[in-house]
Amino acid sequence: MNTLSAFLFSPPPSLFVNVMTVVSSAVVAVIGLSEARGTHLQYSKFWNTSNSATKSSNSEQLRISSRLGMLLLYTPAALAGAMSFWFFPNDDWRILLLKSALTLHFFKRDFEVLFVHKYSGKMVLDSAILISLSYFSSTALMIYTQQLSKALPEPSIDLKNIGIGLFLVGITGNMYHHYLLSQTRKKGETGYKIPKGGLFNIVICPHYLCEITVYFGFALISQTLYSLCFAIATAIYLGGRSYATRKWYVSKFDDFPPHIKALIPFLF
Repeated sequence: MNTLSAFLFSPPPSLFVNVMTVVSSAVVAVIGLSEARGTHLQYSKFWNTSNSATKSSNSEQLRISSRLGMLLLYTPAALAGAMSFWFFPNDDWRILLLKSALTLHFFKRDFEVLFVHKYSGKMVLDSAILISLSYFSSTALMIYTQQLSKALPEPSIDLKNIGIGLFLVGITGNMYHHYLLSQTRKKGETGYKIPKGGLFNIVICPHYLCEITVYFGFALISQTLYSLCFAIATAIYLGGRSYATRKWYVSKFDDFPPHIKALIPFLF
């Protein structure tokens, strides 16, 4: 525990935060493992993939446009970050950095939804609401946990600057690879193609790799147990999603290059 306290704040005196540290991280991680096993949240290329036993029930689910669904995913979290500047106006440097990074990340995602992404399908509303709640609650809880940690002793090893670096690398890489994804389709096209350029030449989901980097950036800026656990859970979720995505591409494209991994170059 002494070694851990050199890197992290002690858990705050809040039963709610400590329970949510376990519950929210576990839920996200379990969903990621389900993705790897073939049970997908219904958006992107997986919006209409379901086994024969569930297709009839899925056909009755409310679907919305992908653009509207993606805005629903990110906007509540972006607003939570923005509103935190009003709720907690007098903050120290660490909390200001965390609030700014979270808010920038989700407003950047909204910008991409409106001006970068191209769409070919729909999104099941239930999946959109579930993901939106996860992003919103994790953003609010990261900021709230940080606020509670102000009264606790600072970790002896300061990781804020490393966290800022990870965040900037991650958010830049995420946006760049989202742009490359958008360029795989010409105007009017709706089908999927194998993306190329950047890290797409060695992994099929570099945008997920960069998003994981963003979340570990949050964790190092924050240095709370909640933010670290949620970053690990996010890595598990996006790892499962990446595994399923590569499997999907392999099934759809006979010429899919076998050396292209799912998420981690040359390894996975």
